[in-house]
Amino acid sequence: QVQLEESGGGLVQAGGSLRLSCTASGRTFSTDYMGWFRHAPGNEREFVAVFSGRTSNTYYADSVKGRFTISRDSAKNTVYLQMNSLEPEDTALYYCAAVATRLRGAAYIDPANYDYWGQGTQVTVSS
Repeated sequence: QVQLEESGGGLVQAGGSLRLSCTASGRTFSTDYMGWFRHAPGNEREFVAVFSGRTSNTYYADSVKGRFTISRDSAKNTVYLQMNSLEPEDTALYYCAAVATRLRGAAYIDPANYDYWGQGTQVTVSS
């Protein structure tokens, strides 16, 4: 079993920055992809970014490319999401997620393919 704990959310003005952290504990050797999803009221849970521990590849949603950066510190079992140039549309509950099995193609964008989830951290961007 893997436990995920997020931190770093908060309230920021448009144009500002935040860094989210997600630390994994438990059977962390069984995780490959670790990433972030977000859920805004009235919307479905949305893919944001993911890091493959096996290949070190990163993938981003089009809406955050060039503004968000995902990175992973394997020694600390932690994945980070640096969010710059934040917009009110980025307001959501951000979830960390991890999957143990290898994903093919663009399967990383489907939340149903992830095995483990954190409790979420709120990000609010004011205009």
